[in-house]
Amino acid sequence: MKYRDRNEIIAQILQSANGNRVRLTKIMYDVYLSHSLTREYVRLLIEKGLIEYIDGERTFKTTEKGMNFLLIHKRAHGLILDVPSAHRKEENLSIL
Repeated sequence: MKYRDRNEIIAQILQSANGNRVRLTKIMYDVYLSHSLTREYVRLLIEKGLIEYIDGERTFKTTEKGMNFLLIHKRAHGLILDVPSAHRKEENLSIL
């Protein structure tokens, strides 16, 4: 498994609970985190309003704010992945 920064882990948790009502165990398995780390991250996300806890069902769901975070994260990640291809285009133009 590769190194993941905090934002990547948060995005994976939000994606796991995206549009679904999932339990903590499902998030743990989807994101490959220990129980204690998953609880810490979920607690942080609840405090920040990115995920909500549905008490009667004991499940989690990504909020609208969390969906916005996911959208921004995907766009930023896409820009980072596009950088090498942009450099290749510039190199190809300089050869001509």
